[in-house]
Amino acid sequence: MKNFLHIIGIFALIVMTSFATADFYSSMTKVDYVEGSKTLKFTTKMNTQHISDAIKINPNTAGFEAEVKKYVNNNFDLFVNGSPKTLTFTGSQVNGQSVWVYFEAGGVSEINTLKIKNTILLGTFPRQINLVNIAYKGSQKTMNFQRGKEVNEVSF
Repeated sequence: MKNFLHIIGIFALIVMTSFATADFYSSMTKVDYVEGSKTLKFTTKMNTQHISDAIKINPNTAGFEAEVKKYVNNNFDLFVNGSPKTLTFTGSQVNGQSVWVYFEAGGVSEINTLKIKNTILLGTFPRQINLVNIAYKGSQKTMNFQRGKEVNEVSF
């Protein structure tokens, strides 16, 4: 019985340490349509260390926000009804282990199709998964992005 408990203890230790070394790579973006201003507002949450590794700058330095802005502009594209939309960066904030990035696209009066190319952190982390949740006139849609599936489209 003592050997059995010893083996169970070792097995449990191996299982727990295998989870401790696995890192989870993901970003989450929330998209809200603001009817009054005809604007799509984006809020993206990323791991601070992961974005810091991708842009190769310390999140505590003065140039961090400018580099995040450039990175998001280079790794996130939006098409509404087949037409490309310009994204305007509105800010970011570091909150411990998370970086929140805010941007928007104006002049969106009606959405039939929404196509997004999201390569955020995919070049740095092969197992990265990016989720985008879209709220438009009472309808909810979710997109999933990963290596090999960088573009997604939904219809409303």
